[in-house]
Amino acid sequence: MALLKVKFNQKKRVKLAQGLWLMNWFSVFAGILVFSMGLFLKIELRKRSEVMDNSESHFVPNSLILMGILSCAFNGFAGKICYDSLDPAKFAKWKPLLKPYLALCFVFNILIFFVALICFLMRGSLDSTLAHGLKNGMKFYRDTDTPGRCFMKKTIDMLQIEFKCCGNNGYKDWFEIQWISNRYLDFSSKEVKDRIKSNVDGRYLVDGVPFSCCNPSSPRPCIQYQVTNNSAHYSYDYQTEELNLWQRGCREALLNYYSGMMSSMGAVTLLVWLFEMSVMVGLRLLHTSLESIANPEDPECESEGWVLENSLKDTFKSALENLKKLGKFNQVNAGAEGAEGEEGGKTPAITTVS
Repeated sequence: MALLKVKFNQKKRVKLAQGLWLMNWFSVFAGILVFSMGLFLKIELRKRSEVMDNSESHFVPNSLILMGILSCAFNGFAGKICYDSLDPAKFAKWKPLLKPYLALCFVFNILIFFVALICFLMRGSLDSTLAHGLKNGMKFYRDTDTPGRCFMKKTIDMLQIEFKCCGNNGYKDWFEIQWISNRYLDFSSKEVKDRIKSNVDGRYLVDGVPFSCCNPSSPRPCIQYQVTNNSAHYSYDYQTEELNLWQRGCREALLNYYSGMMSSMGAVTLLVWLFEMSVMVGLRLLHTSLESIANPEDPECESEGWVLENSLKDTFKSALENLKKLGKFNQVNAGAEGAEGEEGGKTPAITTVS
């Protein structure tokens, strides 16, 4: 029994073709939207590529860009088919291409659904990318005189100001690295010498943070040096002074920003997928209803359209059988080639009589 079997007359077929033509052009605009989302996300990721460890995160925008381009191409082509289906003479040239085209549409819709899921599932990979990238970026914060790294201080400062964050996981991350360049240290000072000697790696570590960690909402001037030393500041307790510095780490801030953006894009892509699926089903109904016309010379006669010629169970069984036959056919061919090779390798024995 056919799946979603529908009876059509000439008027219904025309309405279906016209509706599908309009839906396909809406899908073209949806493809442009998906392409634009991918391009926007790629630009946003590239803005902060210095604090990202690898390019894995670009898989999502690249996939969205590709799906957007394919959507425009597929739906533009389908729109032309739907328009020509109103004229039997024009539709005849598309008839042999419809089955392979619908198969490609099915694969394309699977890919769109996969990309939509990836948008929701990339948070873990993005978390790891940001964690490593920010950690390395903070190490290079002091290298303002090193070619290739001199921009890192500005990048980190602008990041912390824009996202109202500090450090990788929090402001205390700055206590574990030397973020002040040796160029600005007085090595004749006893305090500097003692701090360097007290560290195994010979680094100048302080309980201070860059100015970009300061919260402008704080009622008092920002305390960015000797942050944990209560006695160094009047009426100060670093454990209760939450407004002094940004408490949130930049990894969390960026992760929330990008994952929220990807989730929104995933939801839009999922809606586009649903729309594409409805277009594909409609195109299949139009295809089968036109093919099942009993008398092609009488376009006004009734016909039947369906999505699957048999039930879902029978179609699945038929597909499995075809795959098995294909596998057996390949084995037979391989065996025949092997036998031919063995026969070709044999040389006839020659007996010489002296």
